[in-house]
Amino acid sequence: MRRTLIILAIAVLVLGLGAGAYFFFAGTARVTVAPAGSVSFPVAGQGVSGTITGTSTPNAPASSPVVVSARLVKISAGPVVPGEAVVDLKAANASSTPDVAVDYIEQESGNVFMYLENAKTLTRINNKTVPGIQSAFWLPDASAAFVQYLSGTDSSTINTYSLAATSSAGFFLPQDLSGVAVSATRALSVASGATGSSISLGHTDGSHFAEIFTTPLAQIRASFAGKNQYLVFSKPSATLPGDAFLVNANGHFSRIAGPLSGLVALASPSGKWVLVSSTKNNSAMQMMLVNTATGAALPLPVATIADKCVWAADDSAVYCAIPANPDPSYLYPDDWYQGAVHFSDRIWKIDVAGRYAQLVLDFSQANAGALDAEALATDPSGTTLVFVNKNDGSLWSYSL
Repeated sequence: MRRTLIILAIAVLVLGLGAGAYFFFAGTARVTVAPAGSVSFPVAGQGVSGTITGTSTPNAPASSPVVVSARLVKISAGPVVPGEAVVDLKAANASSTPDVAVDYIEQESGNVFMYLENAKTLTRINNKTVPGIQSAFWLPDASAAFVQYLSGTDSSTINTYSLAATSSAGFFLPQDLSGVAVSATRALSVASGATGSSISLGHTDGSHFAEIFTTPLAQIRASFAGKNQYLVFSKPSATLPGDAFLVNANGHFSRIAGPLSGLVALASPSGKWVLVSSTKNNSAMQMMLVNTATGAALPLPVATIADKCVWAADDSAVYCAIPANPDPSYLYPDDWYQGAVHFSDRIWKIDVAGRYAQLVLDFSQANAGALDAEALATDPSGTTLVFVNKNDGSLWSYSL
């Protein structure tokens, strides 16, 4: 009896931690609208907090990757932090060949590792200690990642830190930012509260952060959508209709989708397209492509949560992890974010110009078992797809 009670207690603790991470990083089922008036929040770059320990020890060996099939590799058993950088490397000399580097962070320690796709080698490149990281937003060149983690006696404080990949350099942004997005030279931060949200823009070195627009909508997600344009949408819930907006440099909001339950949006690199997922009757997933120039919406023959997708660098295609047989008794995307349900996925490629979906990878046929893919990433040349298995936090790569 005592053993049973201990097991139940551990199970409750694990579920509680998962739910806590969901409410801080994925969103809540509550969207509030503030009264008319100004919204004031701390500006990113103003203030330093937290403690980071450890020193850089490059080129330390790591455990060997596992080649599952000719094109599928299990890079790390994990758990790793969701969010990776996949970078094309030039040939070191005339006798060598180009390679693809995958940089990622080990969740338990916060150490940074680099995997070379062709050489099949794995190396620890930084042992700076940042334990318990929940998410990472990498610069395109993999030089640094903005990481977020919880701290405080009740794990209620969100810290955002710029973690350099190969050095001891780094800096904090203000605490309790609800979101971060990065491009090659700029970083976007989101501060949300009961009275609305403020979005600030600055350089990736932490300088020149300034508020660029506000909204009375609380609990939002924001990202880049091409040059001088941003995508903003309500944090998703199956029980609450959400909207997606494009915001220009002057802070003008234009609705491109919604209201739709469980809405999640993902802008293409150029901002010409936005992938929008939603749910019907709380659980039936559906997905469409929205042309941001015309507003035309193209329903897609496959469906998943847009957070399980990644755009090709040239806007030509979207790669998505599509659940094979999602259980209709669950609420999507809420239950998936909270870890209450896991999917058995297949990877599909959605061709934008051809208007078709093509099966790329069936994990069961590749002897990989049932994988629930998240944090998908590709290299600029479109030769490698990388993702995290949400079931156990392992990291995988697939040669396209």
